[in-house]
Amino acid sequence: MLEVRCVPAFDDNYIWLPGLPGSRRVAIVDPGDAEPVLAYLSTHGLEPAAILVTHHHGDHTGGICDLTARYDIPVYGPARERIPGMTHPVSDGERLELEALGLEFEVMETPGHTRGHVCYLGHGALFCGDTLFTAGCGRLFEGTPQQMHASLSRIAALPQATLIYCAHEYTATNLRFARVVEPDNPDILARIDEVARRRARHEATVPAPLLQELKTNPFLRCGVPEVVTAAEGFAGHALPDGASVFATVRHWKDTLD
Repeated sequence: MLEVRCVPAFDDNYIWLPGLPGSRRVAIVDPGDAEPVLAYLSTHGLEPAAILVTHHHGDHTGGICDLTARYDIPVYGPARERIPGMTHPVSDGERLELEALGLEFEVMETPGHTRGHVCYLGHGALFCGDTLFTAGCGRLFEGTPQQMHASLSRIAALPQATLIYCAHEYTATNLRFARVVEPDNPDILARIDEVARRRARHEATVPAPLLQELKTNPFLRCGVPEVVTAAEGFAGHALPDGASVFATVRHWKDTLD
C-alpha cells in the first residue's frame, strides 16, 4: 500500500509526498515551492529521500534547489527537459527503484503539455503532473494534439483502479466544461454535485480513480459517440479520428478559459 500526503502550494497546486504507511521517509513530487514542503516535513516528522519531477515549469520545480540545499537527495526528472538540480534524468519505460523508500515507479513519457513531460506509475498510483487533470487535461504549450492524445490514450489503458494524482485543483472548473460537451451525462452531473460538496468542506478532489475519469473526462472520451458529435458540432464538420476530436475539444475549452 502507498500513503500519499498532500501539501497545497500557491493558489491551486498540490505537491505530493508518497511513502509507505508508517514510514517517516517520503518522496516529493513536483515541489514548486520549498516553504510549504519544509513546514509539512517539520510538522509531521518526515524525512525526504527523493524528488520526482514531471516537467520543467516553475510551479513544479521552483523549490528543488532550496530542498536539495538542505537535504542530500536525488532529483529525478525528464531527460528531455532542463530541470534545475536534476541528478537522475529518466526516460520512457525506465524503472526507478527508490530503495530508501521501498518504492518502485515506472516512467511514462507523456509529451503534450511540454515536450518531455513524464509521469510516474507505481503502487496503484499515477503522478501525472499536468498531463491529465481530474476531469480535464493540460494545455498544449509545447506538444501537438496528436502527442497529447497519444499520451492520454496510454493513461486511459492503465488499470481502472489507478489513482490519478495530478498537480492542480481544477476539478470543478473542468467539470463545467465537461457538462458543456456532454450535458446529459449522468456521471458528470453526479460528479459536479460531489465535487461541490467536497470543496464546500475545503477538501481536495484529487486523487480520483481512472475509472471515474473514463466516465467524466471529455479528453479521455474522444471515441465516445456523444463527444464526437459534440466536437463535430463545434467544429462545423466531420472529424476523421480520435486525435482530431481531441484537438477540437481542447481548442473548444481554450476558447472558454
